[in-house]
Amino acid sequence: MAESRARDRMVVAAADMLRRRGLNATSVRELAKHAGAPLGSTYHYFPGGKSQLATEAVRFADGLVARKLAKDLPAGPIVALREFVDMWRKVVLDSDFRAGCPVLAVSVEDLPDTDDPRLAAAAAFDRWTGLLADSLRAHGAADTVATRTATLIVAALEGCVAICRAQRDTAALDRTADALEEVVRGVIGRPVR
Repeated sequence: MAESRARDRMVVAAADMLRRRGLNATSVRELAKHAGAPLGSTYHYFPGGKSQLATEAVRFADGLVARKLAKDLPAGPIVALREFVDMWRKVVLDSDFRAGCPVLAVSVEDLPDTDDPRLAAAAAFDRWTGLLADSLRAHGAADTVATRTATLIVAALEGCVAICRAQRDTAALDRTADALEEVVRGVIGRPVR
């Protein structure tokens, strides 16, 4: 049990480092230090080294976001969109604009196309888009429109988090949320307020 907690602590710490610094700017030594773990235990739990640890961190972040979406989507895509936006607002504000998304951080790194962290990031974006698209379809959106709109939501919010970090302000997130809500209302057939 303690061994599992130590491993989990390293995964959480790696996700935090990735969302703040990216993969290439983070060493295994720094990850171990950030997790409060001996360097040797990092290689014990993650014999694949930095790549394996980053992959697990991306999967961890994916799971958090997917659970959040799954919890909020039954209330409808508009409510879920607002909650999704609030989640990202909390990330940037709680970190004083120093953290974003570890999934995006890995996605923009110069990694081989077959590298495990990149594949985990692609799977995460697919899962989030799929959850949103399913909800949009369930609320009246056509198949292709639902997928296109879900992709727009994920892409817009991921990009907007980067803008918020650069500008040290959430105004872009607020404007993007308003625009996305209009789009969602349009695709599910509800009038724009």
